[in-house]
Amino acid sequence: MTQLVEYNCAENVATITLNNGKVNAFSHEMIDQLNAALDSALVDEAVVVIKGQPGMFSAGYDLSVMQQSMDAAMKLVEKGSTLTRRMLAFEYPIIAACTGHAIAKGAFVLLASDYRIGIQGTFKIGLNEVAIGMTMHQAGLELARGRLAPVFFNRSVILAEMVSVDDAVTAGFLDVAVTPEAFEQTVAATAQAMTKLNMKAHRQTKLKARAGLLDALDKAIDVDRGSSL
Repeated sequence: MTQLVEYNCAENVATITLNNGKVNAFSHEMIDQLNAALDSALVDEAVVVIKGQPGMFSAGYDLSVMQQSMDAAMKLVEKGSTLTRRMLAFEYPIIAACTGHAIAKGAFVLLASDYRIGIQGTFKIGLNEVAIGMTMHQAGLELARGRLAPVFFNRSVILAEMVSVDDAVTAGFLDVAVTPEAFEQTVAATAQAMTKLNMKAHRQTKLKARAGLLDALDKAIDVDRGSSL
C-alpha cells in the first residue's frame, strides 16, 4: 500500500505529514492512514501536528472518487466527516500546520483542529463547494457554523469566498499566520508548549466546550448518510 501519511514522534509530539500528490487529496486510503496515525499518537500519548506539503496543505477530497457516482461521493464525505468529528474530540491537542493552500476538506481539517498556524504567502483558504457545483453537506455546515467567525459563515459557506492567509485568521480558519522563516519554529514551540497541559483536563474541557457541536455533527452525519449532494 502506498504511504500517503508519514508519522514521526519525538519529545511527546507526533508529526503527521500528508503526502498524496500535488494537491494532497483526501482519499479513502489517506483518511484510513491518517486515522491509523492518530491511533499511534494515542499510544504515544503525544500532541499531534498535522502538516501538508510546501505550498499545499490540501485542496480537498479526491475528485476521482467524488466524480464516480453520488454514492461514492457520499461515502467519502461520510468518512471525512467522521474523521473531523474524531479530531474535535481527540484526547490530545491537535495543531494544524497549514503549509499553503487549504481548500474544501483541507479547510475543514483546519476547522477541526485545536490550534491552526498558517504560513504567509499568496495562498487561498476556504470552502469552494458551492463554486464547483456541490451543495454543502450537513456536517460541513455544522462544523463551519461552530468554528468560523459568524460574519464569515455566509461568505464562506453560501458564497464560497476564498480568503488570504491573513484574512483566514479573522475568519476563523487559522489562529495565527507567521512568516515562512518563523513557521517551523512557531509550530515546534507551540507543540512543545501544549505538551505541558494536563491532558485529562484538556480532553474533559474540550468535550464540555464542544458538546453541542459534537452532538450536531453526529446528527448531521446521519442526515448526510441518507441524502445526496
